[in-house]
Amino acid sequence: MNNMPDRHEMQLRVRYAECDPMGCVHHSRYLEYFELGRTELLRHAGVRYRDLEERGVLFVVASLQCRFRRPARYDDLLTLTAEVARVTRARIDHRYELLRDGQLLCEASSTLACVDRAGRVIPIPEDVLTAHHPGVGGD
Repeated sequence: MNNMPDRHEMQLRVRYAECDPMGCVHHSRYLEYFELGRTELLRHAGVRYRDLEERGVLFVVASLQCRFRRPARYDDLLTLTAEVARVTRARIDHRYELLRDGQLLCEASSTLACVDRAGRVIPIPEDVLTAHHPGVGGD
């Protein structure tokens, strides 16, 4: 786990049910794509979010910014990149890019806070914290 990648790239195909009546991916689906990217980034490092939840460690979205540049459409093959931008004792900042054939469709960033089951902010567990390379420490 000490070699956790700071970035993970994956491909996904737009499903029909993800599109609105205009044939474009509905804006709410992008948030699901970003969650998938974060989860797979963690999994790629050998950490399952499910295991963290069993330990009572939860990550909640505290902030999310998204800029849509071009629409994605049904059956498009998309490349999603999720990367760790910053890690502190109790939060992780991510950046995302979603591309089709190298063309930027959407870019976003999020801040996740580490909390316990009661919703109180807690330190990120040491095994997860030390797995991230950039900017450990501070708030």
